[in-house]
Amino acid sequence: MMDQWIDVNPSVCSGKPTIRGTRIMVKNILGMVAGGYTVQRILEAYPELTEEQVRAALEYAAQVIDEEQIIVRS
Repeated sequence: MMDQWIDVNPSVCSGKPTIRGTRIMVKNILGMVAGGYTVQRILEAYPELTEEQVRAALEYAAQVIDEEQIIVRS
């Protein structure tokens, strides 16, 4: 599902991951979730999105974190 909806294109939003066909960045969706937004509230803020697209953004972020090297800060 994620591959269908997430696009990384150097000519769109400086190559930041976006929802395909939009300029809505994955980080915007993550910021909303961090701020306490539900999926339904995100859909209200971005009526052009579907629930599947929002979930794809979350899945993408989870995959990126899983692949990153974690640096422990003291």
